[in-house]
Amino acid sequence: MWGNGLKWMFLIVGTIIGAGYASGRELWEFFGAESGLAIILFSILFSISCAVILTVSKREKTTHYLPVLEKILGKRLAKAYDVMIVLYLFSVTVIMLAGAGATLEVYHIPFWLGIVLNSVLVVLMFIKGTSGMTKINAILIPILIACLMAVLIVYQESVGFSFSFQLNEQRNWPSALTFTSLNILPIIAVLGAVGHQVKHRGEIYIASIGSGLILGSVSYIYNESLLTVAQEIIFYEIPLFVILKHYPSVMVLAISLVLWLAIYTTATSGVLGLISRLQVRVQGEPWLIAMLLVAMMAPLTLFGFSTLISILYPLYGILNLYILAALLLYPILRHPATKKKR
Repeated sequence: MWGNGLKWMFLIVGTIIGAGYASGRELWEFFGAESGLAIILFSILFSISCAVILTVSKREKTTHYLPVLEKILGKRLAKAYDVMIVLYLFSVTVIMLAGAGATLEVYHIPFWLGIVLNSVLVVLMFIKGTSGMTKINAILIPILIACLMAVLIVYQESVGFSFSFQLNEQRNWPSALTFTSLNILPIIAVLGAVGHQVKHRGEIYIASIGSGLILGSVSYIYNESLLTVAQEIIFYEIPLFVILKHYPSVMVLAISLVLWLAIYTTATSGVLGLISRLQVRVQGEPWLIAMLLVAMMAPLTLFGFSTLISILYPLYGILNLYILAALLLYPILRHPATKKKR
């Protein structure tokens, strides 16, 4: 139970901690000043949402996300969100590929070559089908989280642990709703693909509570760190590099590699969601479908990493508020006492 629970937890965290999150760009778009309460609320809402998604996926023994959508939203709305999820996964994977190009530029690798390299590795992930992804995440994600937390804690130590939380100064709490709703679609897509592999309820609790605690903790420390360099972030494509600019170049190179791994795990999660949905109608090997998908995505990376995030992420955050509300209300509406009243 614990092994599988941790496996799903790392799959969830790996899906969220991508280029946008690990670089700090996504957190800065939604949080910033007066956001401590917002991050706590996000952690709670995210855990509840993951628990509901996993519960439905396990009950329906799903191999893709559409049955989950139909149970939560009904068949009519599920069709609309089905299209939105495909568009979301496609566009977010484009953002990941653009982030790969931007990150490897630190190593003086051309933008286009970084994109090609990442695309090839994404395709290779699916040569043995889709099962290899959870195994890779179980190795990469703990390393990624440990390295990111180490950098943030060392930085906080250098500035004297500048944490502040005044309850009367938490006016940005509504961002918890849009930030959670932004991250719900990829979780539905990925967990819907593995629902048939979930065996026990204990796995659901471990995965949902664990991922909420990890993401909440990292988000809070990261956001507090970014607040100390707020005036400089506008000049950087990747805010994390503002924190690292006073550190030795060796550390910058090492963290760039960690950031690139975060991009890789999220890109593969996006492609996994797309493959699991497309295989209902399209016959073919997973690696071949993955290759066709990344070939279609590559030209769109020319729009740029930060531009894509600043436009698409807030838009998806607003559009997904309905599905977040449906997820939070689902356990109440499905309760036997509620059913009798209806």
